Amino acid sequence: MKLTFLGAAREVTGSRYLLEACGKRMLVDYGMEQGENFFENEPLPVAASAVDYVFLTHAHIDHSGWLPLLYKQGFRGKIFATEATADLCEIMLKDSAHIQEMEAEWKNRKAKRSGDTFAEPLYTVDQATETMKLFVACKYDKPVDVCEGVTIKLVDVGHLLGSASIVVTLTEDGKTQRIAFSGDIGNLHQPLLRDPEYITGADYVVMESTYGDRSHPATPDYVGELVRILDDTFARGGNVVVPSFAVGRTQELLYFLRQIKQNGLVKSHPHFPVYVDSPLAVEATTIFNEHMHDCTDEDTLALLKQGVNPIRFEDLRVSVTAEDSKAINDEPTPKVILSASGMCDAGRIRHHLKHNLWRPESTVLFVGYQSVGTLGRLLQDGEKRVKLFGEEITVRADIRKLSGISGHADREGLLKWIGSFTGEIRHVFVTHGENSVAEGFAAHLRDSLHRSATAPYNGESWDLTTDTMLTEGNRELLVREPREERREERREEVPAARPPYRQHEGTPYGDLLTAALRMNELVERMQDSPKKNQNRLAASLYGLIRKFGER
Repeated sequence: MKLTFLGAAREVTGSRYLLEACGKRMLVDYGMEQGENFFENEPLPVAASAVDYVFLTHAHIDHSGWLPLLYKQGFRGKIFATEATADLCEIMLKDSAHIQEMEAEWKNRKAKRSGDTFAEPLYTVDQATETMKLFVACKYDKPVDVCEGVTIKLVDVGHLLGSASIVVTLTEDGKTQRIAFSGDIGNLHQPLLRDPEYITGADYVVMESTYGDRSHPATPDYVGELVRILDDTFARGGNVVVPSFAVGRTQELLYFLRQIKQNGLVKSHPHFPVYVDSPLAVEATTIFNEHMHDCTDEDTLALLKQGVNPIRFEDLRVSVTAEDSKAINDEPTPKVILSASGMCDAGRIRHHLKHNLWRPESTVLFVGYQSVGTLGRLLQDGEKRVKLFGEEITVRADIRKLSGISGHADREGLLKWIGSFTGEIRHVFVTHGENSVAEGFAAHLRDSLHRSATAPYNGESWDLTTDTMLTEGNRELLVREPREERREERREEVPAARPPYRQHEGTPYGDLLTAALRMNELVERMQDSPKKNQNRLAASLYGLIRKFGER
């Protein structure tokens, strides 16, 4: 029985673990790395076609996002997950594939002009679609006999709709070992979701440590804090822009906003509109509604019995098309804009940031974890100038964080989870946390709870029969300049003088210069477009020139 760590060792994203036992090769999660990379991930040491099963804890891309790549490389085994996780993966993996295709298309347009090598998408929408055919839906708390010698049980862990800890029971050569994979452990008292269920016994534990170095506020008043932010921002005439993960966090915020609307708590603008500007979030909300009765807590079920939909309300507007999205910022009414991606590295949120970051009356409200290296983390850490769509934006908006809102357990929640195990645990492997956090949490388990615990490195493998390390992981940090030095370089690159469109900011002439800049970007992007589209744009521009006076 062998366990190898392929990802999320001393990092927060890219969860991937390989189990080898009973003549089978089994992956627990196969996630995509997101944000800055400090340790090199370990490549899959066997052919994808040699992998028999995947056990998936939940649908977030940092746990599921490489499954279509695994399919592309030859995997044709079974993927075990809850039904809700499978439904969410249906939309999330296709969305991820669409992003991969778009990025490859953009790179290939550049390569065509420069003569560089053409790029291939990491995987395609078709491959994501085929991956979904491999899913096997599982119920919570019901053991599943995967094959001879391998049984799994999924336990509700309260992190995301359908999320689970997975207990894998392996029996080989007359010896049985139970390995508990925590997945992402949920926070207590979250809206919609049940609190985590606890596991009482295992021989080995692989557990996350995202917030292993901090505590959430004791009794966060999410609604009260959100009301204060809304009132302050609307009084200034600004928008509240919320970079929000399309799946999970968006639905939680809709729950809070329904409460605020229902009770008339925002006095200055009680009928403020709320825009959900993410096709993925709209689809995810539909899936949440479909699984309300089998995955939600008692409070949510009570609302449903009263005929109240917990995440719908008056003045809720959804944007699906690009035209809908663009029209949002043309509307002068103070509003709430929920848009993805949650870390601001892709998606429509970047357009909303471009329209609002420079406005001192607006607020950008972070409601989730921001990985090191992402635009969201830069803004949260106080970056004063950022680049969006080739333009330097001075950050004048109020940058706020909704205290305590998190889908991850804090230090106390993690300790409560590991403290539920009775009897001996042969070893605890602490993963899914930044380097110092994972190391510190493992040290606390050793020193205070007297558990055998380590924070493994990617590539590290263990014999679970003898509880010995077989292979050391790669401890070498990827070479990078210090963060503060990179910040100084960015500051030096920004010219001291404001560009023309900023010198005239807030005036009609400034708007005209900004429009001209965006038109120039559009013309550059049209280089490889069909000739008829180029002709139509040229005709429109000549029409404007004639209308306003050719000089």
